[in-house]
Formats: sequence, structure tokens, C-alpha cells
Amino acid sequence: MAEIQRVQHVSVPMPTGGHDAARSFYAGVLGLPEVTPPSTLGHLQLVWFRMACGQEIHCFGDAQPEPNHPAQHLCLEVDDLDTVLDQVRGHGVAVEETISITNRPRAMIRDPFGNLIELTQITGEYD
Repeated sequence: MAEIQRVQHVSVPMPTGGHDAARSFYAGVLGLPEVTPPSTLGHLQLVWFRMACGQEIHCFGDAQPEPNHPAQHLCLEVDDLDTVLDQVRGHGVAVEETISITNRPRAMIRDPFGNLIELTQITGEYD
């Protein structure tokens, strides 16, 4: 049986025309490089960002983006949570505290479109 290898990308909604806000947050605040989507998808007005691990975040336009469930989120593993939190706070992004997990310090932030993002640092096995 074939095995699933990894999550290759996550797609998050943004309001139609939200490209500059997406770039400001994902590239400017989080430091992710923007990558050009495939030319065959050019008509969809996407904006894509790549993480160091090769995985991607794809922002897509939605005329009326609405979050689904309040707990719906994407999680980004970082190598130094305190530094990343200082970085996002420096850009005026509010940090929401959350339930702690042993060996997985974490916090929540929201992109400019209200999408919930968990930032976590894995320091060992959780219990």
C-alpha cells in the first residue's frame, strides 16, 4: 500500500483582492518567500508562500470568506517560538494564549483575514 508522505500545502481563504494583505502578513510578518503559482492557475488570482521544509501556504480569493469551525486552524512548527512571537508582536499582530502541551510550547495568531494559525515549537514528546 502506498503511504502518505506529508502535507504538501494548506489553502486559506482571503477576500477577493486580498493579495497585498496576504503578502504583508505571510511574507512581511512571517518571513515566508512568495512563490509563483503554476501558469495554468493564473486565472484564479492565487498567492502562494513556501516554508523552509518545502511545504506551502496557498491563499485563494473568496468573495465572502468565512471561517468554518472556531477551532479550525493551520499549525506552523517553528524552531524558536519566543523569537517568532517577538517578531509577530513587533508587527502589531495579537498573540492569543492557548492550552499548553508538554514539550510543545505554542500560541495562536490570526492572519489579516481572521484565519487562525497555531505556532508551535516541538521540544520533545508530549505526554
